[in-house]
Amino acid sequence: MFFRIKPARRYRCLQIARGVRVNGKVRQEVLATLGRMDVLEASGQWERLLRSGLKCCRKIQVLDAHAAGETKLLSILKVGPDLVFSRLLEDLGIGAVIGQLGGRRHFGFSLERAIYLTVPQRLFVSGSDRAAERWRHSYRIAAYR
Repeated sequence: MFFRIKPARRYRCLQIARGVRVNGKVRQEVLATLGRMDVLEASGQWERLLRSGLKCCRKIQVLDAHAAGETKLLSILKVGPDLVFSRLLEDLGIGAVIGQLGGRRHFGFSLERAIYLTVPQRLFVSGSDRAAERWRHSYRIAAYR
């Protein structure tokens, strides 16, 4: 269902319509004509109608609350680097190679994860290994959350 504005002589009428399939073709079926747009806008009824409809939409309520500053920000995590580099490592088999080469040594941590963390960190912001440790808290990095 959707709103549509139908020109009628010198006026514009607001209608509620829906798409229906008739003989294999999509047609618009008018469910209700709500009145002339100029009258609805001047009286404030158009805005009240939309506001009352928004009360039924949870997603819109959350967006409105956020726009009004009524929500509390818990955290923001960026996901882009992890999505790109996890796919690259998987497709190219780099993680398996690092695991095989590093498996001969007995590190107290995952060598593959350490390398995985430092590569996108150095591409997005330059810095040391210690900087990567601080940088990762702003990003969703697999096996670090």
